[in-house]
Amino acid sequence: MNKTRTLVFASAIAAAMGFGGVVGATALALSPLITANAASPSPSPSPSPGAFKSNETASHEAGESAAQEAAENNGTFHPGGPGGAPGTHQSNETAAHEATESPAREAAEKS
Repeated sequence: MNKTRTLVFASAIAAAMGFGGVVGATALALSPLITANAASPSPSPSPSPGAFKSNETASHEAGESAAQEAAENNGTFHPGGPGGAPGTHQSNETAAHEATESPAREAAEKS
């Protein structure tokens, strides 16, 4: 390397170190404020999600399997499919869809 390139490279390294020092000092100076705010409790209570609405009616219970009832009771039931909410998951188990599907694809959908 010639002297000019060495000087430019050393200047860039020095500038980066200076910038890092300023950022580090700023972070260190603000850390008591950040930890104090993080440790203090929230003054306002969180809103409740609303009143619980049970689905344990006779008409609902008549239309579900024992496995679905067990899943509802232990909290693993996902209405509308995995991760879905009621009405957001549309089944693809229609005759038109099944006619275009290979046995391997159908097996993948069932697993």
